[in-house]
Order: sequence, then C-alpha cells, then structure tokens
Amino acid sequence: MALRVYNTLSGEKEIFVPQQPGKAGMYVCGVTVYDYCHIGHARANVVFDIIYRYLKYAGYDVTYVRNYTDIDDKIINRANQEGTDYRTIADRYIRAFDEDMDRLGLARPTVEPKATDHIGGIVAIIETLIEKGHAYAADGDVYFAVETYPDYLKLSGRNLEEMQAGARVEVGEKKRNPMDFALWKGSKPGEPRWESPWGDGRPGWHIECSAMSMKFLGKSFDIHGGGKDLIFPHHENEIAQSEAANGCRFVRYWLHNGFVNINSEKMSKSLGNFFTIREVLQKFDPETLRFFILSAHYRSPIDFSDQSLDEARTGLERIYSCLAAIDEVLNEPSTSNELPAVESLSPIGLELQEKVEQFIPRFVEAMDDDFNTALALGVLFEMVRATNRFLAEVKEFTPLSLSLVAHVSHLFDEAGGVLGLFTSRPAVWLEASNSARAGQVDVSPEEIELLIAQRAEARRAKDFTRGDEIRDLLLEKGIQLLDSAQGTSWKVK
Repeated sequence: MALRVYNTLSGEKEIFVPQQPGKAGMYVCGVTVYDYCHIGHARANVVFDIIYRYLKYAGYDVTYVRNYTDIDDKIINRANQEGTDYRTIADRYIRAFDEDMDRLGLARPTVEPKATDHIGGIVAIIETLIEKGHAYAADGDVYFAVETYPDYLKLSGRNLEEMQAGARVEVGEKKRNPMDFALWKGSKPGEPRWESPWGDGRPGWHIECSAMSMKFLGKSFDIHGGGKDLIFPHHENEIAQSEAANGCRFVRYWLHNGFVNINSEKMSKSLGNFFTIREVLQKFDPETLRFFILSAHYRSPIDFSDQSLDEARTGLERIYSCLAAIDEVLNEPSTSNELPAVESLSPIGLELQEKVEQFIPRFVEAMDDDFNTALALGVLFEMVRATNRFLAEVKEFTPLSLSLVAHVSHLFDEAGGVLGLFTSRPAVWLEASNSARAGQVDVSPEEIELLIAQRAEARRAKDFTRGDEIRDLLLEKGIQLLDSAQGTSWKVK
C-alpha cells in the first residue's frame, strides 16, 4: 500500500508522489515567539514530528523546515510592556520553545529559520509582485491585491464576493479592497525597522513564510503543514502571493492538524481556556502527553483533560509493563541448550509468532493511511496482549522462545523510533510513573516499599494471613501489588 495523505486543497486522500523521487520537502509554520507554548502548539509540533519521522522511515530524504516568527505586533507589544527590545523577547521564547520541544522528544528540523534573517528575500518577492501588478504600495505600506489572483480562497473554499460584502476597510487603512492583505508595514515611531524601496518597515506575517520556504525548498515543494486555524487567512494568503509571484504551483499537499478542545470548546488564549506545555508537564511526563496526542488521528479534534491524560498514562504503562517483563526475560540466562522445532511452540506461542510476522506490515499499513497513529497504537496493543499471554504461559525459556521475545523487543524499538515513544528504560519509566501516581494517594513510595518488604518477610515465615493483610491494606489505599517470579512490584490502581 502506498502512502496516502489527506490534502486540504483537494479535500481527498491522495497517493503521496513527491516532486523528486526519493526526496521530500516539508515546511511547517512555527510559532510567534512572544510567550510560552500551549498544548495546541504541542499537538501541532508532535504531529509533524511524526510525519517527519515516518517519511524518513519510509526511505525519503527529507528536508524539514520549521520557522520562527520573531517580529510581530505581539512581540513588539510584549517588549513595550517589559521595557525591553523585540530581540530580547524573541530570543527568550525561542529558547523556551526549544526546551519544550526537546522535552517532548521532537527531532530537530533540518532548518529552523527566523523571519528577520530573510528580509532581503521578502523584499525581493514583494518587488516581483508589484512588477506583475499583484501588489501596490500605499504610503509606506504594501498590500497584495486579492482580485488579481483568480484562485484566491481555493484552499479554504470560501466565497470572495460574500466575504467582501461583509468586510470593510477600517479608518486609517490604505487598502483598495477590504480583503487585501499587508505584505510590508511601514514602521511606527520606536518600532523595529528595516530598509525597503517603500520606506523603513517590517514584513507582514504571511510573506515571511513564502520567503523562507522558497529559500530552502524552492518555488514549489511537497508538503506544507500547520493547524487548521492557519488555513485562512495565513495559508490562503501564502498560496496567493507565492503563486502570483512565481507563476507555478506553490505546494502539492496541504496537511492540517485538528484543534485541541477543552470541555468541547476550542482552546484559545482569547477564551482563557488554555494550558501551557510547562503547566501540563508539571503533572504528567512528556511521553504521556505525546502518547495522548498520538491516540487520536491528527486531523480529528482531541479533548484535553486530566482524565484523558490519566487514560493515556494508563495505556502507556501497559506497554512499558510489557517491555519491562521482556527485559527481565532477556536478562535471564537460558536454562536449555536445545533448539526446539517451530512446531514445539504452543498455540499461544504460535499466535505471538504470527503477530511478530504481521507487525511491521500492519504498522506500515496504518501509517500509510494518512499517518493514522491511533490505528498504529492499536497494532502495538495487540502485540502487548499476545506477548503478555506468552510470557505468562512459558515456564522455561528455550533459545527459540527467547529469540521470539527478543524479536518483539526489536519491533517495539522500531515502532518507537517512528512514534518517538519508549525512549526510557521500562523499569525506570514505570518507577517514575508509579511515584507520580503515588502523589495522588495517601501513601508514599517509601511506605509502599517498606510494606512490601514486611509482606515478603511474613510470607517467608509462612504468615500468609499477615501477608494478605498488608496486600489488602495497600489495595484500600489504591495500591495494587503485582507478584512475579522476579519479585513484587506495585502500581496505583
């Protein structure tokens, strides 16, 4: 099955055919660096990190560009509020963004350009648009004339006439048409400024992405991504100015991730119902947040709550518990030197062997279906169930059964590399997760370990009544004990 992606431009899933065989160029709109990132930024960046990882896994030589908008009204306003300059604000929040994305396990893009490093390219595009009659200067500002581009609004599917009827030019604006958008803004007193043929000023928001994508990917490239909120006006305006300037198709495939909802309402700063990544990571570890994001298809809305993060942590614990059990088996020496025939595997062993053989084809099939991480995680959980049944059944591991378990471990490593998961040692991750959960119950990890030791001593003394009392006491406090041949572990129920 070939990779198929949902193209917002056509409204359909299409087979991914890059411009150059074996290569893929991808541009994703980055953040405007004036504040800390929220959970919506986490979703968008994790989504396109997965797409980047999977394209590389599928064998493509990927050039991934993600920009920083480091000059904007919001940055200038923040600088004025703090009595500093725009660069101080931008540098601070670029560092904060990088820290957040590193904690979420994102692979760094190929290039991470800043808008202010590409003023020359921005000016050159605007000059071309003016020469071709698609833009006009107006007292220090420059605007794109939307009526000169017949395909305007082809991405969002909106109607230009209806939008014009409902729009108006605000007092003080110099537009010819209320739908025209700024390519260059003349600087007000005290604002950052760069030289241009139309006077000192700074670029509009939309033009910077055209300039940076063209610089690193060319006039036409494969994938442009971002959140659904960017379809209009940002991506719509990018298409108009880029195709009007270059006379060719700008992007082959437009990919957009869905919104994050809080109580069934779109999260936004204007509504005040948003959470920063740093706030969320004070309560949940980064892999849990990443797992939560991957549990839904990237185009679907996703409902954020502490309960949904708890459910994600529980799901991730199931996988890590299986991986911890695998580690225990593989660290034990085999008790037999005989290599049995395949037929000696039990029905449960044969089931696991079948899952192993089917795993990569089914995982790839899920990811080839428009990067369906939710379906891919379902394939992982099927493997977990089959592996757990096999480990529970086997009393003595032979070279064949050890080889089968080792193969399962390798497959989880391979899938984890695509999904950006399972980066911790299972036992360490589970211990940290249990400690975090223990903070939600009325007993400390130290007290739990002490009671487990007392229970073990009671059982060695054949005082099973006392052992059961300790087990029941911990269960009342929300702690479940898990006995195995390797000892007793625990988890918050």
